[in-house]
Amino acid sequence: MLRAERVTHRFEPSARPVLDSVSIAVRPGERVGILGPSGSGKSTLARLLTGHLALQEGMIEVDGKPPLMSDFHPAQLLHQSPQAAVDPRWRIGRIVSEAWVPDHEARRAFGVHEAWYERYPHELSGGELQRVAILRSLAPATRYIIGDEISASLDAITQVEIWQALIKFSQEREIGLLVISHDRALLAQVAHRTLNFSDLSTMCSPTATMAAV
Repeated sequence: MLRAERVTHRFEPSARPVLDSVSIAVRPGERVGILGPSGSGKSTLARLLTGHLALQEGMIEVDGKPPLMSDFHPAQLLHQSPQAAVDPRWRIGRIVSEAWVPDHEARRAFGVHEAWYERYPHELSGGELQRVAILRSLAPATRYIIGDEISASLDAITQVEIWQALIKFSQEREIGLLVISHDRALLAQVAHRTLNFSDLSTMCSPTATMAAV
């Protein structure tokens, strides 16, 4: 289980907290949606859960223990803009193989062509690069994926293809998905349950049953 309990975060010591005692849990193979307005702290929570920000207050555990920052993090973050998650100086082949070497079936499932491997990120479209970022995130050691508006800027066909592949892969590997989005209709299609972000600070324990929106 990916579990956060009473997580509080400030960007300045004397500032009002961006997150104030937030609790949530995602079980292996479960797909949980988070719905909330811009600026509410959803992306900050995603970065904390995946080790991109240092924990200040509260507790975060992955499968019963705190993740080691020096190791491959079992919770992987996917951004809305994949350009922010890759090194522009690296070719696509190096980016993909940074964490693992996907086989032909995995590449085909996400529509990643081996011919792309010799290209640089700027030579791919946003949808193509997002496919690459998703494929890279699905290394064997990945147990949870946190997707932060990953399909918001993509065309409808690419959205469907990406979500179908990611859901199928997560089911086969029992990877938990935390899906952050403004799109209630999307979350209704991809998530087992959807939570309002504003409610996460009122939950006494993330292991308790959490009502869906």
